[in-house]
Amino acid sequence: MKDLLKQLIQAESTVATGEAAAAEVIARHFHQHGIDRRIDRWDGCRSNVIAHVKTSGQRPALLFVCHLDVVAPGEEPWRHPPFEAVEDGGRIYGRGTVDMKGATASVVTAICEVVDAQTPLTGDIVFAATAGEETDSSGVLRFMQDRAWLPELAGIVVPEPTDLAVVTAHRGLFWLKITTKGKAVHSSMAERGVNAIGSMKRALDELERYRIEFPPHPQLGNSTMSINTITGGEAMNIVPDRCTLGVDVRTLPGQDHEAIRYDFERMLAKLTAAVPQFEAELAVERSAAAMETDPDCEFVKTFCSAVNVDLTNSIAFTTDAPHLAPLGAPIVLYGPGNPKLCHQVNEYIEIADLQESVTLFQSVIGEFLT
Repeated sequence: MKDLLKQLIQAESTVATGEAAAAEVIARHFHQHGIDRRIDRWDGCRSNVIAHVKTSGQRPALLFVCHLDVVAPGEEPWRHPPFEAVEDGGRIYGRGTVDMKGATASVVTAICEVVDAQTPLTGDIVFAATAGEETDSSGVLRFMQDRAWLPELAGIVVPEPTDLAVVTAHRGLFWLKITTKGKAVHSSMAERGVNAIGSMKRALDELERYRIEFPPHPQLGNSTMSINTITGGEAMNIVPDRCTLGVDVRTLPGQDHEAIRYDFERMLAKLTAAVPQFEAELAVERSAAAMETDPDCEFVKTFCSAVNVDLTNSIAFTTDAPHLAPLGAPIVLYGPGNPKLCHQVNEYIEIADLQESVTLFQSVIGEFLT
């Protein structure tokens, strides 16, 4: 299991490099254990990897969905090189150890050990590791486009880092991009141009007053909005003709993303009518609904029993899980790793947690499929 994780970390899979090398590592490991697997490749370096342990199908199947991609290591120096997978003091260091190659290695190991032991399964195991969770969810969306072959599912496990807590709810995300347009002229004749940054200030003033109207969730709290990026201008002596703002809205179960988009469009239309030479456009950059599974449903109760957990939890961050909702099966998030270490310098995972999670994933498989 440790060697598999190290190989996954060393198969650098950032947005710049793609997921192909990491997919090959997993496919090769499944092949060594005689498990059917295939790699779905596109755009040169993008990849999903899918494995299927087929049985008599007397029981509904379990689906495990991981992601292959990791965020870039950043510019700050690391204690150990981020893609060398150094083992030190009972930990493995490296980008993606927590989010989420550690859990991926645990699930793959658990599946292979169950198969190697010739455990008499009466329900299938389906495994998918997909591309682009950190950026555009392209991999899981592609997986969902070709889902007709999937067996009936008892439930879906997304092994995100939860510190081995069972998570049944998280917020969604809605990323909006506002672009204001102006007229570029030499700054010595600024009065002849239209300053797109000045126009964006008008939009920012409106956003400061905007409040998202939606009841708070008992576990997730309120919907939130954060203005996280702004770009504009080409040079000090040119009036900018373009300025772009990125807005991150975190949404709640049942919240309508289209209603939020309409609020933004109405806001910009108001400015267009009231402010001379104001021009702006709105684009949706990314949209993923919130996730919520009934914690009292049979799947969740059985899952909790299998991993010795009494209560379920919620998290603030968003995952690929909502894109799996059309499968019609209950979803839980569950995996090793401290979520506070996600995307951090010196990211690491405790080897003891990895080993424990292998045993617990095997318990889940046994509970549902034997």
